[in-house]
Amino acid sequence: MKKWIVSMAAVGLIFALSACGAKEAPKASEPANGNSAAQQVKLVATNFQFDQKEYKVKKGEDVTFSLENKQGMHAVQISGVNVGLDNNNKTKTVKIDKTGTYDIVCSLPCGSGHATMKSKLIVE
Repeated sequence: MKKWIVSMAAVGLIFALSACGAKEAPKASEPANGNSAAQQVKLVATNFQFDQKEYKVKKGEDVTFSLENKQGMHAVQISGVNVGLDNNNKTKTVKIDKTGTYDIVCSLPCGSGHATMKSKLIVE
């Protein structure tokens, strides 16, 4: 009975604290600048390919790029939009004001298929 009372008190305390109106921390998918409206582009890298052949974003809006190495060690360079990601800098938010197609390449030599590890960024 004593354990049940302690458990219920703990649940009540947690509920009360969660209802205090404290501001919730930004989610990991939101950029650090608090702009939750930024488009999110997650580049998932495995050995010698990205998870998508192309990624589409809208011109003139903030875009947060992030890199996840699922297999092997990779880095990313997106020519023309000033985005370079690696294990030390896994996210970057930029605003792209020019429509077009930009090359996404692995910029860290990663093995025999490195030269073909490419994708496209399409800005509409």
